[in-house]
Amino acid sequence: MKKVIVFGSSRGTGKLVVEQALQLGYMVTTVVRNPETYTLTHKNLKVIKGDVLQLNSFINELNGQDAVISCLGIPKIQETTLYSEGMKNIVAAMKETPVNRIICISSGAITTPPGSSFIMSFLLKNVLQRLYKPIYSDMLLMEKTLSDSNLNWTVVGAPKLTDGKQTGNYRIVTNQPLRSIPKISRADLADFMITRLDDENMYKSRVEIAY
Repeated sequence: MKKVIVFGSSRGTGKLVVEQALQLGYMVTTVVRNPETYTLTHKNLKVIKGDVLQLNSFINELNGQDAVISCLGIPKIQETTLYSEGMKNIVAAMKETPVNRIICISSGAITTPPGSSFIMSFLLKNVLQRLYKPIYSDMLLMEKTLSDSNLNWTVVGAPKLTDGKQTGNYRIVTNQPLRSIPKISRADLADFMITRLDDENMYKSRVEIAY
């Protein structure tokens, strides 16, 4: 039975990651700032009080884990160091243990892939990258922390997220432009993160998924 520790599971994709991992028989540890408001319960779920920005609050929980899943996020556009500082702490904790597999969510709109259409390039550069600059800047630092590490990391560049169903049917691309305006359900984003934990082809890669 695999053991995973999840950060950012209070809502959205992170909550679905925990639910799907439990359905697949995983032992799951989730780190949340307010355990008293975390409503999900399961015999294989351990909920601990911790803060990704405070290394000492979770470092001991990585012992014995097989993988780390990061679904960190903030609810609004604002200046933040959650992604970069949080990932620095996660990487520092991982270096103190044998666990070396991590998969995390970033944004597919951070960069403009070569070969993108004119409309897509315009949308990315002049709309999304300007609007979300405070968040994207910090996400880029987060990705650099991972790429500079010796961990078996995977960064998932998420497109527009929906509340659709889990289908398990989506495209996976690496270093290629996604056509039109890509989207995927949070349930399928969670599906990818769980089902690709053991996929060595995804190690040390930035991938994007979409329908």
